[in-house]
Amino acid sequence: MLAGGANRTPAGIEFVPASSLRDLRGRRAVVGLPGLGWHGDLRIDEAVVQASRTYVPALPEQEWYRAEVERTEVFAPLVPLERVWVERVSSAVTPSDGPADLRLVSLDAPPSRAPRRALDVRAVTGLRVVRVPGPEDKTGKDQRDLRAVTDAYSGAEGDICVRVCREVDWYRWAWSGQPPKTLEVPIHLLWAE
Repeated sequence: MLAGGANRTPAGIEFVPASSLRDLRGRRAVVGLPGLGWHGDLRIDEAVVQASRTYVPALPEQEWYRAEVERTEVFAPLVPLERVWVERVSSAVTPSDGPADLRLVSLDAPPSRAPRRALDVRAVTGLRVVRVPGPEDKTGKDQRDLRAVTDAYSGAEGDICVRVCREVDWYRWAWSGQPPKTLEVPIHLLWAE
């Protein structure tokens, strides 16, 4: 067991139809067609109506972050509202006790995503991660919107660690070349989304 082992599991991700929500701006989303497939890593804006049809502007997350940080307007493809599902953190989505290799899903809607212990993920670099509070953390809140910048390594104090950064800094690194400020986190406090 790793020092200070955290037994807390963060909530997973479920997808709900965008039509069931009011405030869409900045939400993570998946677009697609039931029976065909899904495209994720998108952020959306408020729905717009054109010729009596409702659409949702959808951008790749990197472009959304860049537009927000640099305060620029960007072209966003319009996706019919019925083809957009929004991510929502849900405590009802928990890791399964079965094998992690195969999980059959329905093609009717995007599948929920249960959190996975970072210890169980072979390569975490670039993945979205959740940092759960450690024993010394008084807030008791999960920290989301993080990206793993490294895979597991042996930290200075002997813990197995992963370096993480804020998601906006991860994307800024891609568009500007500016390396992110990172934080060394013991791997037992990290979960992959």
